[in-house]
Amino acid sequence: MKEVVFTGFPGFIASQLIRTVIKKENSVSAIVLAAEMEKARREADEIQRLTDCGPIRLMAGDITKDGLGLNDEDTAYLKDKEVVFWHLAAIYDLAVPREIAWKVNVEGTRNVNRFVSELPHLLRYMYFSTAYVAGDREGTLYEDELIRPENFKNFYEETKFEAELLVEELKETCPVTIIRPGIVRGNSETGETIKFDGPYFFLNMIDRLRKLPFIPYIGRSTAFINVVPIDYILKASVYLSEHDEAEGKTVHLTDPNPHPVEEVYRKMVQEKTGKTPKLRLPHTVAAFSLKSVSLQRFIGVEAETLDYLTWNAHFDTANAQQLLAGSEIHCADFLETIPTMVKFYELHKFNKKFHVKIG
Repeated sequence: MKEVVFTGFPGFIASQLIRTVIKKENSVSAIVLAAEMEKARREADEIQRLTDCGPIRLMAGDITKDGLGLNDEDTAYLKDKEVVFWHLAAIYDLAVPREIAWKVNVEGTRNVNRFVSELPHLLRYMYFSTAYVAGDREGTLYEDELIRPENFKNFYEETKFEAELLVEELKETCPVTIIRPGIVRGNSETGETIKFDGPYFFLNMIDRLRKLPFIPYIGRSTAFINVVPIDYILKASVYLSEHDEAEGKTVHLTDPNPHPVEEVYRKMVQEKTGKTPKLRLPHTVAAFSLKSVSLQRFIGVEAETLDYLTWNAHFDTANAQQLLAGSEIHCADFLETIPTMVKFYELHKFNKKFHVKIG
């Protein structure tokens, strides 16, 4: 029986992946920060209850430390197993300071790389990057390229780019698959998520402004927004982890048929309020206004979100389409599933645990 190991638990994606792979009669382990251990135990107990599977081995560790901060017993345990290693631990906040992002995203990944390269029976190393390692590059962005852009929109993008460079080097010696997701949202069928960030910032703002006579567009954009549901990410990445041809590949798990930013925004406004957006708040005015942290918190939008509304890029998905061919795994249409997303948001919008700290 192979051992499937995760960093990033009890985070949303890692937790959902564990629920998927544990059903396949795998033995599952998670490397957990000491500060997150109690939360991880509760989540592990819930997963075991829902799946009726064996216990999850929780190992206290820290990816920013040598040897991942694991004790000798846990290290020996992993070195004795055939391992599929999933590295998801990262700072995902677009507003994260560079020093913190570098320590976790870059140095942490360097430590994970060293650790997995020393595992005697490594079956696959699944590394979660992001499609946004492209920084400010525009046009068509290919899976088989990792080109340093002139600029990054934030330190999250920069540090994930640097981390992916490190993982790319391992392809020569380790069975690596790099996953580059688009902007991840909740489940396309149930709407379930654990936090309202990314596209949910739109819903926050629309909710705050819903009593106005009209809700304006934010600037003018011809860009497309690439948002993918968590269920697509789960099904596709688990499938790829078991697919021999995915070894050595980088895969865009992005929407092959994204919609324009304005079309998505209009649909959200209509679904939330029954209104259609009118007039436009100039992008420069919105950007200047959101320099105020108080205003960001009031309308529930991080200022960094605006950078993605006018970014003109298209993610090529040739690798993804080739590898997933015949699997019946596909990305649900964003516009068609916005009603489900909004319904879940409405049910939980007053629950503070879903809202991320802004500023």
